[in-house]
Amino acid sequence: MDIRVLKYFLAVAREGSITNAANVLHLTQPTLSKQLKELEIELGQKLFIRGQHNVSLTQEGIILRKRAEEIVDMLEKTQRELSYRKDTISGDIYIGCGETDSMRYIAKIFKEIHRDYPEIKFHVNSGNAPDITERLDKGLLDFGLFIAPVDLTKYEYIKLPAYDTWGIIMRKDDDLASKEYFTIEDILKIPILGSRQFVKYKTASEDFLNWFGGHLDKLNILGTYNLIYNAGIMVEEGLGYAIGMNKLINTTSNSKLCFRPLQPELKSELYIVWKKEQIFSPAAKLFLKKLKEKFNS
Repeated sequence: MDIRVLKYFLAVAREGSITNAANVLHLTQPTLSKQLKELEIELGQKLFIRGQHNVSLTQEGIILRKRAEEIVDMLEKTQRELSYRKDTISGDIYIGCGETDSMRYIAKIFKEIHRDYPEIKFHVNSGNAPDITERLDKGLLDFGLFIAPVDLTKYEYIKLPAYDTWGIIMRKDDDLASKEYFTIEDILKIPILGSRQFVKYKTASEDFLNWFGGHLDKLNILGTYNLIYNAGIMVEEGLGYAIGMNKLINTTSNSKLCFRPLQPELKSELYIVWKKEQIFSPAAKLFLKKLKEKFNS
């Protein structure tokens, strides 16, 4: 399977049109169509549903798209790592992270590195824990920033000197906004939007489980979210109350939303992790050195 053809396939999947993809790739449409047909023959699968003016992916095409993106990403990452100049530290640092205000710790290190090594580039992939774990394990990321709970058994890690505080995100004009905090009794009475990790509570930390005291299955879960920005919009529209962490949603004077912590207080630890026996690029190795200097002392 030719990498070049995989890139052609991804271009068509992205554009939704062989004609548009051919223009982007600077190929003729017959040439591109021939390459795609040969790919389907090689794989023994139909990858596209061809319409009059556009194309869409079959189920097999959707599977190939995910794998092809990973293959191309890994190839390009490897090429960049091998092309760095030996007379200076350059290259790329790849990190995946969940939504957390503690990303500021990482940003400050990035700024310090950029000041001294301006040829280094930084790539941040935002997502939930399963997304980041998959990309980290496949070598598409150098590091992951995780909010507890996280399985650390197969990783090296550094614990950050910070915590994220859990609470309720709600409208400022809601009657319950007068409360200073929310107890489990309060939460059982309201419709909840929870993160996918939160809803899949069997993987939650012991502290999290203890806080809810066996009441998780009694919550009125209205819906789930992956990243909290869209959950904030749903709360703004009066759909419900989101369980989330502080400082991730705008709650300043020009916002319709506010944050109220849980009582008793519930906090989650944060970890920077990387694979055991990981072979780092010079840029990633420098980042790890800076991390250890700041947080392992």
